[in-house]
Amino acid sequence: MRPHIPGRDAEFTPAGAADGERAASARGKLLTWPVLAWGLWDWGSAAFNAVITTFVFSVYLTSSAFGDPAANESALSVGLAIAGACIALLAPVTGQRADRSGSTVFWLGAYTAIVVAVSAAMYFVLPEPGYLWLGITLLGVGNVFFELASVNYNGLLSRLATQDRVGAVSGLGWGMGYLGGIVLLLILYVGFINPEVGWFGVTDENRMDIRVSMLVSAGWFGLCAIPVLVTQSGKHAWRRWAAIEAAAGGDERALAGLESEPVDPVEAPARIMRHEPLAASYKHLWRTLVGLYRTHPEVLWFLLAAAVFRDGLAGVFTYGGIIAQNTFGFTSGEVIVFAVAANVVAGVATIAAGRLDDLLGPRRVILGALTVLVAAGLLVFVLHTAGARVFWILGLVLSGCVGPAQSAARSYLARLAPQGREGEIFGLYATTGRAVSFMAPMMYGASIWVGTHVVGAGAGYWGILGIVTVLAVGLLLMLRVQDPAGHITVGE
Repeated sequence: MRPHIPGRDAEFTPAGAADGERAASARGKLLTWPVLAWGLWDWGSAAFNAVITTFVFSVYLTSSAFGDPAANESALSVGLAIAGACIALLAPVTGQRADRSGSTVFWLGAYTAIVVAVSAAMYFVLPEPGYLWLGITLLGVGNVFFELASVNYNGLLSRLATQDRVGAVSGLGWGMGYLGGIVLLLILYVGFINPEVGWFGVTDENRMDIRVSMLVSAGWFGLCAIPVLVTQSGKHAWRRWAAIEAAAGGDERALAGLESEPVDPVEAPARIMRHEPLAASYKHLWRTLVGLYRTHPEVLWFLLAAAVFRDGLAGVFTYGGIIAQNTFGFTSGEVIVFAVAANVVAGVATIAAGRLDDLLGPRRVILGALTVLVAAGLLVFVLHTAGARVFWILGLVLSGCVGPAQSAARSYLARLAPQGREGEIFGLYATTGRAVSFMAPMMYGASIWVGTHVVGAGAGYWGILGIVTVLAVGLLLMLRVQDPAGHITVGE
């Protein structure tokens, strides 16, 4: 396990010329191969996020091919709710156990492989009612292991750059995720879904176009995940990691105590088995929470604030297309075009905002993005009769603020997470997010209910007030959180 390194701000001179070059590299160039390899996982993960969960497979499951669409939506909600509960229970302890066994990269690869296999298995979900629950089960299992993989993936962020560059690295990865999703969606749309006869003779008979798209998505994610697993494994990865600690001002004796040999990927599962029973991991998690409450309550405040505003951010993209279609009169084709434009804007803005994160601090980026989101959301409500052009402008403004807030939240936590405890802390991050994931849907529906009693029929645009409310609450909670001053220390 990687120990806590005291005196990160102490003066430290690397022992050799090679270490000095690595330390300089850690402080210098942003677009190094390890950083790009890490970002490629984000790029590839959009195959599951954008294609499977949001735009293609979930829509396929709720179609009339599987029975009554309303009943299908209800069944899908049940399946995803169960998956969310599993994530909330498992994320902190699986991240903690990976930390304590020194096998973060191994479990990132294992969980990613499961997601890839589950994605490929979606090919076998035929468009018949009897296959509905097979599809929902695969989607739910994929969501669980995708989130567990994300915990380990986020935990690698501090290995890639010193604290003054973490924001740029996080923004690059998150932006690559947005752009990668759009590229893959366009490939699938042009190659398989839109034409009557697509590539390799694929047609929509028996929904082969959708099912083949699942195979392509699985391959896309699997190939894009390989670089980070290679670059973060072995002695070279450890040396880069040590050089980053040296560039950050780590203590030489503490650096010498870092794990000198990387974890053998064959031995990693055995190390987990020899570690501790699952119940003991939950006891350790409880001690961590008590320790945070006593010594670093600001971390718990951040986890609460981030959980709330991240749910609001998710609501912006979840309900943006619905508002565009039902309030501003967009056609289905125009919604797709808008979705492409919104994701491109989000990706570019997130990459650009990463530098602001490093210059101004993640707190200011989050506060600024949330303020603009609240203002733009209110304008959408006030100008709901102004036509499609107004929504294009305001919708792209909203899209351009979502990614920077998400990325800055990740970099904030990477700056705070104790050395060797990144997985556990990012696991808590995932759990708190899942714990309040009902807020945006609930407030969206409640606001529409209020609107129908105020203006009668056609009150769908009132839903934006529910999203704005969640974002505003997250903004208020974030006001009492300060920028991270360095890694916290949490007792064992």
